[in-house]
Amino acid sequence: NIPTRTEEGRRIREAFVAGEGKTLVSLDYSQIELRILAHVADLPAMKQAFRDGLDIHAMTASEMFNVPLDQMTSDIRRRAKAINFGVIYGISGFGLARNLRIPRSEAQAFIDTYFERFPGIRQWMDETVAAAKKNLFVETLFGRRLYLPNINARNKMHVQAAERTAINAPMQGTAADIIKRAMIRVPDAIDGLPAKMLLQVHDELVFEVEDAAVDETIARVKHVMETAASPAVELDVPLIVDAGTGHNWAEAH
Repeated sequence: NIPTRTEEGRRIREAFVAGEGKTLVSLDYSQIELRILAHVADLPAMKQAFRDGLDIHAMTASEMFNVPLDQMTSDIRRRAKAINFGVIYGISGFGLARNLRIPRSEAQAFIDTYFERFPGIRQWMDETVAAAKKNLFVETLFGRRLYLPNINARNKMHVQAAERTAINAPMQGTAADIIKRAMIRVPDAIDGLPAKMLLQVHDELVFEVEDAAVDETIARVKHVMETAASPAVELDVPLIVDAGTGHNWAEAH
């Protein structure tokens, strides 16, 4: 695990370098778990925003705080981004307060407003948890199961942890399924190119590619990654992959 948010983490990534005449290429799914959330919870506004290529965090901020997109500040967007990603992991008012360094009551008000503005998310979460309590498992969109034996336990902390997992696992698990489906297809896609798949980290694939083949490799791998859910699952939102290049991993990110 190489940290990315700290200066030390970025410096450590500089130690991973491409060979002579080669480039490191990083291809990363853009907000894949939020896209899956929009699909599974059937959120028309969020799905349309992804189809239109809008900044989803700015759109959420605009909805929540009644701020027009052309008047959006980086601080308001940052708060919406923390809520967007926090909700996926079942974040509490306390957790969001700590992340944003704001009072707990203010953080809880943000979460409450979020669910008011996007009622489909709360409904989907409630239905998912109820189904998990009945079945003792949840599934990814591809049918892979995660069993939750503690979801009906007597210990409240165990139950709460299982409920958070029940909400998160269908999204995080589906994202994991999709990148693995992509990885299986990559060798055929880059056959004949001087390119080598080195590493998978969460939603990212890292390649070492001879300089002359960088553009062609990116084009082929992006196509594979963006269509990896098909034909088993047809998502209501597009999957988008961002590409970066550099002599070292920090530059490529």
